[in-house]
Amino acid sequence: MRVPVATKSHHYEVVLGHQFLTEALQAFADKLQKADKLIVFTDANVWAAQGDYFKAHFPYEFNVFILPGGEACKTFEQYNAAQTFLLEQKCSRKSFIFAFGGGAVGDLTGFVAATYMRGIPFIQIPTTILAHDSAVGGKTAINHPLGKNMIGAFYQPEGVIYDTAFTESLSEREVRSGTAELIKHAMISDPAWLEELMAADSIIHFNQHELAKQLKKGIEVKAQIVAEDETEQSVRKFLNLGHTYGHAIEAAAGYGKVAHGEAVMIGLVYCLLLSERYGELDRAFTKAFLQFALKNGYPFEAVNDYSFDQLTGYLMKDKKTEYGILQFVLLENIGKPFVRAIELEECKEVDAEYRQLLAEVLV
Repeated sequence: MRVPVATKSHHYEVVLGHQFLTEALQAFADKLQKADKLIVFTDANVWAAQGDYFKAHFPYEFNVFILPGGEACKTFEQYNAAQTFLLEQKCSRKSFIFAFGGGAVGDLTGFVAATYMRGIPFIQIPTTILAHDSAVGGKTAINHPLGKNMIGAFYQPEGVIYDTAFTESLSEREVRSGTAELIKHAMISDPAWLEELMAADSIIHFNQHELAKQLKKGIEVKAQIVAEDETEQSVRKFLNLGHTYGHAIEAAAGYGKVAHGEAVMIGLVYCLLLSERYGELDRAFTKAFLQFALKNGYPFEAVNDYSFDQLTGYLMKDKKTEYGILQFVLLENIGKPFVRAIELEECKEVDAEYRQLLAEVLV
């Protein structure tokens, strides 16, 4: 399966398949055979779980740089270590980097590729469900202690190779986290798709065929939006549904304590409460959605772990905040997102409403 991504700066493809890494890489043979060095960036967890399969199916010689697992790789220290590794390997503008891992590895690798010698080519080889979102569209970044993804660049990959064989070893938590971004894609694009997801017995136990079908739909939504707005000037902001409040929870907890997708799911419910005020959604839908999330094991305890005052600093650092006013992506209806400026005082009211709703539903 192929999904083309046509941005102003670069056209490429996302190719999806099962146990097809060698075959997928052969599509890049012309470019890879001309490269002077091939470097694979991965993390310790991915390499331990998938390294043997990767080495057996990667048809070229390469050097590997192993990062710490999860968000711990998106630091200034790891960014510096990665650049040092490329310099020590005598990499040039003719070198190629591969991001082999989840969203965090992809974000760090993309930013390294964007800035090493002012830009060298890279290919995304995602290993998680979450990365069906982060690997597509060219957003690259590292974290700062004062905010998530604050230092980065828009830099498109040469391609994305999505071998679903890598998702087979994911923990239930990682599957749940990744599926939250699929749900977000359904919410901003297609009421029937969201209805289908909400009616499923479980969204964390899809078989390989069903998972590939769902991932392709999510990637198509992302590709269409990114083609229209590569650098988040307009409709690309819709992809941030659930992220403003979610990122605040994720940052307050300390990166990695609340998984990214878990935080997004918390943020989606917050956006539904706001959308009741400014769209046509009602409390019955918000409640049904929250119950669907709980049924699938999404944890909401983090909302009660932090006061609104503790979240405020992180909310105000959101990249969509303009002139001190928060910009939230909301839903007029499912499939009809829009951006609305919300004052901090109103955010606090909705936060209180959220805590009340959780107290009712979690009884």
